[in-house]
Amino acid sequence: MKKIAKILIAIIVMSLLLTGCGGNASKTVKIAYIGPITGPNAAIGIGMKNSAQLAIDQANKSGKLPYKLELVVLDDVSDPAQAVNAVNKAASDPDIVAAVAHFNSGCALATVHTFNKYQLPAVIIGAIHDQITENGYPEITRVISAASIQNKVAGDVAVKEFGVKRISVIHDQTDYGKTNADQFIAQAKANGAEILSYDGISVGQQDFSAVLTAIKSKNPEMVFFGGLATEAALIKRQMKELNINALFMSDSGILSTTFNEIAADAAEGAIAHGIGKPIEDLPGGQAYIEAYKNAGFKEPYEAYGPFAYDATNIVIDALSRVEKPDRASLTKAIRETKNFPGILGETSFDEKGQTTLDLITTYISENGEWVPYYKSKIKVVDKQIKK
Repeated sequence: MKKIAKILIAIIVMSLLLTGCGGNASKTVKIAYIGPITGPNAAIGIGMKNSAQLAIDQANKSGKLPYKLELVVLDDVSDPAQAVNAVNKAASDPDIVAAVAHFNSGCALATVHTFNKYQLPAVIIGAIHDQITENGYPEITRVISAASIQNKVAGDVAVKEFGVKRISVIHDQTDYGKTNADQFIAQAKANGAEILSYDGISVGQQDFSAVLTAIKSKNPEMVFFGGLATEAALIKRQMKELNINALFMSDSGILSTTFNEIAADAAEGAIAHGIGKPIEDLPGGQAYIEAYKNAGFKEPYEAYGPFAYDATNIVIDALSRVEKPDRASLTKAIRETKNFPGILGETSFDEKGQTTLDLITTYISENGEWVPYYKSKIKVVDKQIKK
């Protein structure tokens, strides 16, 4: 019996040793995706989520990490309170070592303190409010340019390139929309434009006839909207119904198939400024498009899929450079990212975690699609849309 007991003990010890030696092979490391899966920006959020999943799947298939990666999807519903709840949930799971997060600036502004509190590193995907990285929290980095960059360009294009001088401004009263509107106004006024009116609307509002009728009486050459796709599309459609013959310009938040679908034929000639360049013109863009297609996702990647893809790959790259996949190590490794060769270009982060890669493109809606202005057959001539 003693001999049998010794043999059993030896087997148990060997089993434990083998388990210890091969532990990493069976370990799962989790990365959270936190963004809108339901709510008004669900289409954009799902494209972002799918792109993050694509990066995870490619990393797992490559075998370059000694463990399996898993994407944990948490819905922020484009709502700051829901976003904080989602980050709290992610932070409570010790296997989640990092997050790629948020399309909406309001959500990111609400959660940066929570990420910092729980020392959970987060790469912000599409939220562009300038103050998101203002605290300099080591856990927060961002792969998209700040709002001020695109709005400066928008103010220059409107006044200097298109010759617009009389502008009415609408915003959706969110931090995101109001900041974009205010920054655009500052640049447009610096270039000599006159702001005829400044109106706030509500997210979810559908009837803008009162605001637009008042704007029509002022005879603006341009209406600028700070906000997102759904409200922008309804405003553009109702501008056409009210025969408001003014250019329509907005921010990167409307660069979505959602805008073109809701606005329908009224979308034609709408102008917006996007951060980055068309995916087909970016390094690795065609490979990403092909990989996304081959992955079988039913939904389009939308304008922010490439940002989510790069954000996730930056986390994966950081994982490949740390000895142990824990939050503290990843926080340091992500912030130290230099010249990461993603599809957006070469990403590095400054001392506050903001990307140093700034690139803005003017887009115009043409035949139901967002087309770079430099490629479009539609042009602005004498402050009017001409084909």
